[in-house]
Parts: sequence; C-alpha cells; structure tokens
Amino acid sequence: MSNNSSLLPSEAIQRTRHWLESAVIGLQLCPFAAPVYRRGIVHFVVSLARTEEELESDLRKELIRLRDTPSEIIETTLLIHPWVLQEFLDYNQFLDVADAALAELRLVGEIQIASFHPDYCFGGVPPDDITHYTNRSPFPTLHLLRESSVSRAVDSVPNAAAIPEINQATLRELGKSGWDELGI
Repeated sequence: MSNNSSLLPSEAIQRTRHWLESAVIGLQLCPFAAPVYRRGIVHFVVSLARTEEELESDLRKELIRLRDTPSEIIETTLLIHPWVLQEFLDYNQFLDVADAALAELRLVGEIQIASFHPDYCFGGVPPDDITHYTNRSPFPTLHLLRESSVSRAVDSVPNAAAIPEINQATLRELGKSGWDELGI
C-alpha cells in the first residue's frame, strides 16, 4: 500500500465519497446509508495524523462532536486516516484503543465504531475471498454511528440480520473484476 504522501485531504474525501456512492450505496451493502447520505448529514473528516496517538486524539474529538451535534446536522461520521495504520493488523489492534476511548468518554451504548480498511480481512476467511470487500474502503476509516440511529434503521428493515449474507452473495456475484470496474 502506498504512503499517500502527496494525497490532499480533499482527494481522500472525494475517493471516499466515490466508494460510498458506488459500493456502499450502489451495491446496497448498507441499506441504511442512502437516505442519510442524500440528506447531507454524513460528516467526512480527514485526520492528518501520522501517529496512533494523533489519531486517537482526532477520534476523541470526533466522538465528542458527534455526541454534541444534533443528528439533523451530523448523523454519522467517517473519520478517514490515510497516513496512519496502513497495515491492517495495526489498524485492527487500534480498534481496542477506539473501544477504550468510547468507554472513557462514556459513549458505550450511545455511539459505536464500524471499521473499514483497504486490506480488510475477516478472521477465518481465505485472504483472497471477495467477501472481505464488504469492509474495504479506499483508506483506513473509522465509521462513528449513533446507536439510536442504528437501532431505528435495523428495526425498519425486514430481516436485517441477513444483510451480511446478502452482501457476501452480492460480492460473489460481482467478483473481483466487477469490483475493480467500480474504480475504488
């Protein structure tokens, strides 16, 4: 993976928007994303962090911002961090730090963090399996979600528990070449 040294924050947002529009919404990997995105209440933030400590600081700021901002203004936040945690194993270990920040800020049960990474791999799944792409994004990204919004969304969709299996089937049908054609 490249170090993204010449990448501008605006380019990171543009590529993340493309991924969101083409894959997450376009392939209906998340049936809850389109309405929130269309209403303009997805907050895109690019962390300039070069260290895990700087990223943790940015994460805490965004958790507090989400907590303190009405959902009509920010429903959810994508914290994109192109210059830190490029290796998936490092990123995966950082999720413990993210969970600890949630606990310290007393946001467990109020906000949850979903994880996306260019090299995302599910445990126990062969490394070249297309289903990893359900959680692959252009850059390492922490998705901050309001628990109340997740609950409402899940309650509004029949058989929401089947979403992961549906997504896996969608990606198997699409295949790697189909994913590549999305230009993500």
